[in-house]
Amino acid sequence: MPTATRRLFNFSAGPAVLPECVLEEVQRDLMALPGVGMSVLEISHRSTTYDEIAEAAEADLRALAGIPDNYRVLFLQGGASLQFAMVPLNLLPPDGVADYIVTGVWSKKALAEAARVGTARVAASTEDAKFTRLPRQDELQLTPGAAYVHMTSNNTIHGTQWRQPPDVGDAPLVCDACSDILSAPIDITRYGLVYAGAQKNLAPAGLTVAIVRDDLVSRSPASLPTMLQYSVHAANASHYNTPPVFAIYIMRLVLQWLRHEGGLDAIAVRNERKAATLYAAIDRTDFYRGTAERAARSRMNVTFRLPTDDLDARFLKSARAADLDGLKGHRAAGGIRASLYNAFPEAGVVALVQFMQEFERTQG
Repeated sequence: MPTATRRLFNFSAGPAVLPECVLEEVQRDLMALPGVGMSVLEISHRSTTYDEIAEAAEADLRALAGIPDNYRVLFLQGGASLQFAMVPLNLLPPDGVADYIVTGVWSKKALAEAARVGTARVAASTEDAKFTRLPRQDELQLTPGAAYVHMTSNNTIHGTQWRQPPDVGDAPLVCDACSDILSAPIDITRYGLVYAGAQKNLAPAGLTVAIVRDDLVSRSPASLPTMLQYSVHAANASHYNTPPVFAIYIMRLVLQWLRHEGGLDAIAVRNERKAATLYAAIDRTDFYRGTAERAARSRMNVTFRLPTDDLDARFLKSARAADLDGLKGHRAAGGIRASLYNAFPEAGVVALVQFMQEFERTQG
């Protein structure tokens, strides 16, 4: 007989929480997809069954994000870390310059990979502020005629987030949107390329989504290894090699869930409410201290600290015992981090706020 499984509130930065209804559907149909007679883990990526899954996932992604026809949607592998290299390999010509807006650890890594390929320069950086804020528009020092400008829309480690992309003129804007993709409405036309590892808001680990404007797809040099060319993946509808079938299948279910929940407008309201509830609990007392500048605070990753490292450690231990998991800050920043991605339930935020109040009462 099956036994009930106790689920914790999962505040992990990724791989992250998935909608429970999606997990239940996967569990129900894992042995055999309805009408197919075999598991999604077993079907061929050349089958009509897989084609229907992938095509439906792309259609829902296009509908949710309003992706125009002159953009390709690519289902890739290798995570954002591979995109750090694929972007300059495809878009940065030998005599070109790429600008990078450095707002955290991941954008620093993207810059370092681009520097292996060609000329990459820092258009702005907030490292001197320990990445607790975002650059102002007047701080951007952009290269005229840059091949592209790269940004990271949400910084999981330091808890900052762009609410609107910066103005970069005529240069294509490339966005690492790993940790906030589809968390709010997005104007894709502001970007030349948007990429995201799926393991925070879209699907389990193993899938990377890249949304690339046609003119940038055509930049791929034929001299690149085949698997590194955006143009090859676009020409083969992300079928050049075996795609991550299971992750794409789950993404299809997550996208259906998002549409059922009311789309990006509705999920943005929910995400704003979750974050506002937690930030209010942080701001009402000196016992907790938010680490990001208020104007730059992320809705996805709320970072804060207690008065001492010892209290941080006791808070984390007690929280885990109270079924509040994944709250430890990244090793580069320390402290506490609560990740509130799309599928994270509001009840979990309420539970964390109640725990914070009780912990302050007994330990403050």
